[in-house]
Amino acid sequence: MNDDLSVRVNDDLSVRVNDDLSAGVNADLPAGAWPWLHDLARWIGSWLWFLVFRLHLHDRDRVPRTGPVVVVANHSAFVDGPLLFGLFRRRAVFWVKQEMFVGPLGWVLRRLGQVPVRRGTADRTPLTAGLAVLRGGGLVAIFPEGTRGTGDVTAVQQGAAWLARTSGAVVVPVVCRGTRRPDGARRRFRPRVDVMVGEPVTIPAGGGRAGLAAATEAVRAELAAAVRELDTRRSS
Repeated sequence: MNDDLSVRVNDDLSVRVNDDLSAGVNADLPAGAWPWLHDLARWIGSWLWFLVFRLHLHDRDRVPRTGPVVVVANHSAFVDGPLLFGLFRRRAVFWVKQEMFVGPLGWVLRRLGQVPVRRGTADRTPLTAGLAVLRGGGLVAIFPEGTRGTGDVTAVQQGAAWLARTSGAVVVPVVCRGTRRPDGARRRFRPRVDVMVGEPVTIPAGGGRAGLAAATEAVRAELAAAVRELDTRRSS
């Protein structure tokens, strides 16, 4: 299944996003979210995945407990998002593909404060929602590869870099390994899963399209380096 979560960013879109924020409410969750439900779901996630996986967490304390943060994570399995949701020790707003927001599941996702993303379009809705959360001191989590794959981070989309540059938020790379079942392998019982948090980084603030491209490559490089570091730890 294609989980393309890319958001195309252009100059006109940036202007419209900032205009939309003038009518928005800055908070660590989007409008319409139920904070108590979000916190309950995070609490469940904080212990549930230790029953499902042999879960090893590395450097979780690198995620700042306060202030605006853009988490960028590699993406190789459907479970990556639900897994990370309960592990940050603070509220987390994820970008989730629009197709998930149907029926009862869509209602729950909105109450949890998750943000729908229309795939492959210049969609200002997630940018506006994400920027409001960051300006309210919150955390936004994005899978910048835009689709599930091997999780090696060979290419990323621009949305995460745009949010970090525009809001001044730090970027925190987070890597998951072990959630992806190898092709042709049987279902595994409590496989080992590692989650590692990289060092927070500040994205360069150069302007224009060239600046955004440079910032996007900086995000990719940091996340890819974190993947290599975790792979080394797992093999040692």
